[in-house]
Amino acid sequence: MIKVIAGPKGTGKTAKLVDDINAVAATDSNVVCIERGNRLDQLLKPTVRLVNMKEYPVKGFDQVLAFLCGICSKDYDLTHIYIDAICKIADDYDFNNLGDFLGKLDAFLADKPITITLLLSGDIENIPDSVKKFF
Repeated sequence: MIKVIAGPKGTGKTAKLVDDINAVAATDSNVVCIERGNRLDQLLKPTVRLVNMKEYPVKGFDQVLAFLCGICSKDYDLTHIYIDAICKIADDYDFNNLGDFLGKLDAFLADKPITITLLLSGDIENIPDSVKKFF
């Protein structure tokens, strides 16, 4: 399952993400949070595995998909993946490319018990239906 939290910058998306991560991490879940940098490390429970994408040579949505597949293949008891600022992670701000990525990711997750939640900053009116269907 894929969930997208979208909205303009400064509308509380990150606060909502942090609350959701900490609520899930309080249960017996295996949680990964992917971000670019270290701004969330002091806000999340210590059981959450943080991944700083600055440490990996990943660029583009296809490479992000491959990276996520690698995380899933290593960790069979993974339940949740959270991605802060997906376009920043991929270094691709084209919403049509994001829609293609989400379609491929959705197909990959079809038979897996993993929920991926990602943040998307931008004007909701300009987001294509291929992305909106995951809101």
